[in-house]
Amino acid sequence: MSPARVVSLVPSLTEAVALSAPGALAGATDWCTHPAGLDVVRVGGTKNPKVDRIVALAPDLVIANEEENRESDLAALRAAGLDVLVTEVRTLPQAFRELDRVLTACGVRVRPRWLDEAEAAWAAPPAPTERRTAVVPVWRRPWMVLGRDTFAGDLLSRLGVDHLYASHPERYPRVPLDALRAAGPDVVVLPDEPYRFTADDGPEAFPGLPCALVDGRHLTWYGPSLTGAPAVLGRALRAARR
Repeated sequence: MSPARVVSLVPSLTEAVALSAPGALAGATDWCTHPAGLDVVRVGGTKNPKVDRIVALAPDLVIANEEENRESDLAALRAAGLDVLVTEVRTLPQAFRELDRVLTACGVRVRPRWLDEAEAAWAAPPAPTERRTAVVPVWRRPWMVLGRDTFAGDLLSRLGVDHLYASHPERYPRVPLDALRAAGPDVVVLPDEPYRFTADDGPEAFPGLPCALVDGRHLTWYGPSLTGAPAVLGRALRAARR
C-alpha cells in the first residue's frame, strides 16, 4: 500500500501523520501547529474549513474528528466525492485504536515507534500519592468546564485527578464561576487551550484554591504528544498544592 494523499482537519492527527507518513500530507488546518515547520497547504480552521480548497487538492483521504469538525462540512466534502475518515476519541484506549486506524488508512505499513512508546508510558504513568478532585475550565466568558465522556477527563483520571463534572449530562457544560468555586475542588486545572489560561489569566478567579497550569497539547491532543504527557501533566499537577 502506497502512502495516501491526505488532508487533515485535526491537529492531533496532523502531527501523527506528518511524523509517521512523511510526504503524505497535502493540507492541514490553520490550527495544525505541530510538527514545527510543517509546510503544507492550509485549508482554514477546524470549524470552518475551506471546502473548495480541500477539493482542489484532490486528496485520497480527508481525516476528521466527530468533536472537532462539523458534520455539515464533512457532508460537503463527501458530496464532492472525497473519502472522509471520521474518528471518535473520548478515552485513551479509543485514541490508540483510532490512531492505528488512521495511520493504516494513510498507508503506514509499520507501526511507528512513538505509538508504542506512548502506550508504554500510559501503561505505568506516575503513581499519584492521593486522588484529588478538580474542576477543569476550558473557556471563560462564559465559564465552561470538562463534563462527561471526554478524552482529557480520562487522562486526568489516570493521573489521580477526578473532575467534579464527569457525570454532568453535557460534555462541556457552562457553569457559573460562583458554582465552580462552591464545588470545593482540591485543584483547578487550567490548560492553555482551547482558552489560553496563564498565570495572570485564570488563577485569580479561584482565590484560595491551588491551580495547575497545564500544557493543553499534552492534555487534549492524541498523537505523539501522548508519549511525554504522563510526565508533563504529572509535574504540573504535583506542583499545585494548597
